[in-house]
Amino acid sequence: MIRPNGTEHAPFFAGYIALVPESDVLAVLEEQMREIPALASRVPREREQFRYAPGKWNIRQVLGHVADSERIFGYRALCISRGERGSLPAFDENEYAAHAPFDRIPLADIAAEFTNIRRANLDFLRRLETSSWMTMGTANNHPASVRALAFIMAGHARHHINILHERYGIPGEA
Repeated sequence: MIRPNGTEHAPFFAGYIALVPESDVLAVLEEQMREIPALASRVPREREQFRYAPGKWNIRQVLGHVADSERIFGYRALCISRGERGSLPAFDENEYAAHAPFDRIPLADIAAEFTNIRRANLDFLRRLETSSWMTMGTANNHPASVRALAFIMAGHARHHINILHERYGIPGEA
């Protein structure tokens, strides 16, 4: 698959897309379905609510945000692929986190939810016609292609996986 260009997404998302140098974005999305639950399994239960600094999300909230974002990016891809003409709404990740019950949900359950959402998104993406990947729409008043949204899904998850390793001290695979 050809990588998305800058006309297919808001400038904000360029950093996420850059985190996915692979051309087979579906393989990256598939691998992350194994990577995220494995990462969650390496977090001792007593550290699930660890914050690396005051005011930062805890580990459960980070993974919950990844699951919420996966759901939103997948919905945007669905809408755009089906010809939605209106601008899809923005979302404020801090408001979503503030209203989410992640503090009460074990990390393994949040990881399982992410996997279920990702599996549904992958099923959808794999069934798209080749031409549908290039379909353009609007999200948060910015252009968005289905192709860019797939790369954003992969890059967004990779960004937060990196943060969980670097700032929260979750070890990589042994």
